[in-house]
Amino acid sequence: MTVLTVPALLAGLTTLQAQSKAASEYEIKAAFLYNFAKFVEWPPTAFTDPKQPMGICIFGQDPFGHTLEDSLLGKTVGDHPVLLGHAKQIADLAGCQIIFLSSSDAPRLREVLGRVQKQHALFVGESEGFASAGGTIQFVLDQNRVRFVINPDAAERAGLKINSKLLALATIVHDPPRPPEARN
Repeated sequence: MTVLTVPALLAGLTTLQAQSKAASEYEIKAAFLYNFAKFVEWPPTAFTDPKQPMGICIFGQDPFGHTLEDSLLGKTVGDHPVLLGHAKQIADLAGCQIIFLSSSDAPRLREVLGRVQKQHALFVGESEGFASAGGTIQFVLDQNRVRFVINPDAAERAGLKINSKLLALATIVHDPPRPPEARN
């Protein structure tokens, strides 16, 4: 990414927060999902080849309808064409670089995290406490605006590096401290 594109991308992210009321909550979340990919660095092992598609996958019920599919059509992130996937089972998440966990499947958060942690996936959700429970990015509604919370500890566990400019736009949370007996 060149230095000239970073301000333009950031302007796009902040503009999403100021969109008119005509844009639905899920249209804005779809745009955020795509833009998050531009501000995250995956380790080389996250892709089997330099032009492998970037998988954005919905686990569980899809609250986006056709909105996410329409917004991703023909998009790329670097040399990676973006593909949308839908998963009903955890095994279906193989090959996904971004995983969106719908609020209907929030009770399965720990199970899904435990099974995909070594996959180097950006884990995004919208249920309350998602980021502090181990998710990477959580969507929140604040005064009818879509905002987001980032857990950098979760990103680090997944081997992901989040650009500091994206972190500056987010509310930051960390994993809760572990009891001394669990630190060993």
